[in-house]
Amino acid sequence: MALEETAPVERPLAISLFGDFAVLDAQGSDISISNRRGRALLVLLCLAPGNAIEREQISKLLWPGRFTQQARASLRQCLYDLNRQLQPFGSDILQVSHARVAIKPAKICTDLGTLEAALSGGDAHSAIRLLNETSGNTLAAGMAFGEPLEAWLAGRRLQIESRLRILADRLSSALNAAGDQRVAEELMTAWRMRENPTRRQKRVGVAVLSFAQHDEIGGEFYLAEGVVDELYAHLGRVSDIAVVGRTSVDALTGLGLMLPEFAERLNVAYLIEGMVRRTLSGVFITIQLIDGPSGREIWSDRLEGTVETFLNTRQVFSARIATNICRALGVSMTTGTQRRMTANREAYALYLQGRSLVQRSMSEGAVAKAVELLEQALQLDAGFAEAWTALAEAHVHTAVYTPCVERVARSEQAAICAQRALELDSSQGHALVLLGIHEWTRFNPGAALKYALEAYQLEPNNADVSVRLGSFLLYLGRTRAALPYIEAAIEQDPVYGRNYGMLCIAHLNLGNHDAALAAGRRMVDLGMPGLHLATVQAACGDHASAIETYYRTRLLMGSVITPPPGTGVISEETRDLYWTTAARGVCSGEPDARATYCQMLDMLHAAMADPYDPSIAWPAIWMGHASLVMKLYRERMHPANMPGLMSLWTDVEPIRQIRLHPEFISFAENIGLVTAWETYGWPDLMPGDPRLPQ
Repeated sequence: MALEETAPVERPLAISLFGDFAVLDAQGSDISISNRRGRALLVLLCLAPGNAIEREQISKLLWPGRFTQQARASLRQCLYDLNRQLQPFGSDILQVSHARVAIKPAKICTDLGTLEAALSGGDAHSAIRLLNETSGNTLAAGMAFGEPLEAWLAGRRLQIESRLRILADRLSSALNAAGDQRVAEELMTAWRMRENPTRRQKRVGVAVLSFAQHDEIGGEFYLAEGVVDELYAHLGRVSDIAVVGRTSVDALTGLGLMLPEFAERLNVAYLIEGMVRRTLSGVFITIQLIDGPSGREIWSDRLEGTVETFLNTRQVFSARIATNICRALGVSMTTGTQRRMTANREAYALYLQGRSLVQRSMSEGAVAKAVELLEQALQLDAGFAEAWTALAEAHVHTAVYTPCVERVARSEQAAICAQRALELDSSQGHALVLLGIHEWTRFNPGAALKYALEAYQLEPNNADVSVRLGSFLLYLGRTRAALPYIEAAIEQDPVYGRNYGMLCIAHLNLGNHDAALAAGRRMVDLGMPGLHLATVQAACGDHASAIETYYRTRLLMGSVITPPPGTGVISEETRDLYWTTAARGVCSGEPDARATYCQMLDMLHAAMADPYDPSIAWPAIWMGHASLVMKLYRERMHPANMPGLMSLWTDVEPIRQIRLHPEFISFAENIGLVTAWETYGWPDLMPGDPRLPQ
């Protein structure tokens, strides 16, 4: 009996999306796609195989500026050419209808799809190899067909990177749970090596300095602040530019630094400075782009007009300036979604003043005045999305930096403002992370992390967004996953001491003591309290230095450190006695000193106006006072005390006694941690569900 002939199995085409685009046939030979837009179309479709894209959208992305009929005709010709070039290889890979175009998933095999399959399927060794192979290679690179396509690709890249990161984190957690810590560490090292060079080395560091302002007329005039605000907004959306945060620039302003010194301290290649001058004859704006190391001007521009002209067309003229700066830097300008600002001149001036005060929230009375000014701005224009976000941040800062008793209520007010901002402008990533903060107070950290991940997709260059995402992961015990975001926030805002505090604890949690000490010292150098540095010194066994560092922090009481709500003025003698007890209890390593301070915290918890104040919660964690910590956080979590959660994951005595307490998992369930872990992966120190049979 004759054997039946079987049809040859058709192998899918191999397509490379990372770095240089390539299409290979079944024998591994290159298939040349001569049509540039045909290659770009394949890339668009391969980023999400099986998902159809509207023909109308493809036409606008690949043929921007052409008449609609002309663009449609060009797409028809492009599809015809693609089919003609691929048919000799037996590859009918496109699924084309009158309205949509898709690529058949079974007909292709992409490097992106292979990487996702390895990560989701638990093939760690293949995932590590693929991550190393794609290190430094941009996804869908070289697609230079104008700003609409670049903006579209930027959004897709962020979504894909976020998806890959979650898959890598989950696989790492599974490996740790299986006891394969070595491979888990190799995986996360490969991820960081692939991610960080792509994100950092290819971006140009730029700092926008405060503009000088000369006014010959008098009265309120905030145009200089407005120009800087618009430049931050436009340049912050350019994927190839890393704009340093305002907090770091403000920290160095007024120190009398030369321009090269500014650039060196901010770790940037370029500076932007300028001046706004108002006279009886009009307003004059000059802007210079400065080479950081030399201080030499490499580009400048001058604009003239009236205040009304600049305010009414500020997005237009600032977009023009940003485009010219990008051209001078040799990078592509990405338009993205325009901010929904106000047309009301008075509301805009109030917003600029209020937002500036929010950035100085540690100054006495600053944040209260900021709330007042921002509320006035919104009375004039209730549709001003940026002002709603700024007001939300002001409410959070009130809860954190002032002796406020109703901290959860302030957080709720912030959430209401953030929600209003998002209703007006869904691109407000910062508003999303502020919503996330309130979810922690509602014992819903899973929702908080979801908001933060969405925010990062919208604003990956915003230091406040990066650090909030990193902090939420730290609170969940996902320190390895948190570290790149915290490092990114420091890159974006390198002279902001708060961020170094998180970096200090992240390294301590990972056992990187030298790096933790360096971050803690940098935090203190920038004027922040040394409490985290002291905990690192104690963990390293240097108890004498730890006690000294902790005790010295008393000098910041009433300035950087807010007194607990309801406490009056105390004498220096009483203050020093308290801080002596605290320093020895937290840092000496002596059980008796620790027991004495724990007893004092129990009494303060029973007596203080805010029994959940960080002055109680944080040292309770550092001393491993498990019963008080679990009671306190079960009853109330608010924006001021929640940063203490990141220290729960320090694997040293006596802090680890909280995590090892028999009631810890029940506590974690009560405050929502377990639900978040089940969705986003278990902590580094708890790689699997301890409730399951071991």
